[in-house]
Amino acid sequence: MVDRTALISAPITAPAVLYPRIAPGAWLPLALCLAWVLLIDTGLFEHPLMVPLHQVLGAPFFDAQGRQLWGATATSLVRVALGFAVGAGLGVVLGLAVGLHRPSQLAVAPTIHALRQVALFAWIPLLTAWFGNGDVAKAVFIALSSFFPVYLNTEQGVRAIPPTYREVAAIARLRPWQRLRRLVLPAALPSILIGIEIGLLTAWIGTVGAEYAIGTGRGIGSYLATARDVFRMDLVLVGVLVLALVGYLFSRLAHTLIHRLIPWRPR
Repeated sequence: MVDRTALISAPITAPAVLYPRIAPGAWLPLALCLAWVLLIDTGLFEHPLMVPLHQVLGAPFFDAQGRQLWGATATSLVRVALGFAVGAGLGVVLGLAVGLHRPSQLAVAPTIHALRQVALFAWIPLLTAWFGNGDVAKAVFIALSSFFPVYLNTEQGVRAIPPTYREVAAIARLRPWQRLRRLVLPAALPSILIGIEIGLLTAWIGTVGAEYAIGTGRGIGSYLATARDVFRMDLVLVGVLVLALVGYLFSRLAHTLIHRLIPWRPR
């Protein structure tokens, strides 16, 4: 039997369809888009550099030059994956070697710490002089972009292992491989993963920067440079939106990976 009193006293709630749940972080982009539409799309504010939002969002689908964005984004994603794999892999291996071996630390660490003081984009003239203006120079630059944060965090993570852990490993007479697998990697994993997260984002920035600065070939950076040269602001703006979206997805991917591997770390 239905309790009529409970039905009368229950608060009236709006259907979730009419008021969908919006993430707190989405309010600012939505407000900016609304302001964009009210000012630009309605003609209230006119400027050659300001393009209606519907024209920007429709360019990748209804414009011949705009459709090239898909191929350019795919090229950049492949490029960042390869460069990041090489740079991050070298960073982890060298960081472990320097962190575990005192002579290697004395011989290698000062040079790497000196090189990392060089601004990232200052490497481009040197790399283009050595490797030309092709894909090799871009790949080396992307690998370099991701190498330093991964190496530094790996080295610091290994050196921060408490001495008591090493004493336990010595008492247990663990072999070098067992010590690495059971002690070093689990203890340094949080720091390594933070380095990988930073390295992934810097690799993406390095990819776009290399394609934009070196200028030849395909990629989202070359796409932006071409759109700027022909003064297509709708293509420039949609390219920037794609850059932000891919960077955000990389950040979420890294957070998910970290949470899966070390679930005790606070979000």
